[in-house]
Amino acid sequence: MHLSSFGGRIRKLRMDHGITLRDFARRLGVSPTYISQIEQGNFKPPAESVVVSMARILGQDSDELLALAGRVADDLDDIIRGQPKELATFLRMARGLRAEDIARFSQQAERIHQERAAEQHETCTA
Repeated sequence: MHLSSFGGRIRKLRMDHGITLRDFARRLGVSPTYISQIEQGNFKPPAESVVVSMARILGQDSDELLALAGRVADDLDDIIRGQPKELATFLRMARGLRAEDIARFSQQAERIHQERAAEQHETCTA
């Protein structure tokens, strides 16, 4: 199984964490056969909720595992639909930037959120 595949990555991470197939399946609430078939690439990646649980158990970022599974988190659809033009433009402009450049944008967005929350708090207490 190739490590760039979803199943191959899950298997490697599971084994690196010393988690047996049966224990992993039990924690996820699915059968060991199902996990085995996913790891072998015989089944498509599971639903978002299962991928998110896998990420939590394996100490991974859920968005990265979802992307490897060929998906994006459901909440992103609502976010994009709220401001489709602006976010589509932003994503296209961000294409090709380094991870650290995108992280700076994220930090700036967090500062803006904090400033707005502080302004709202001041307005409510005034």
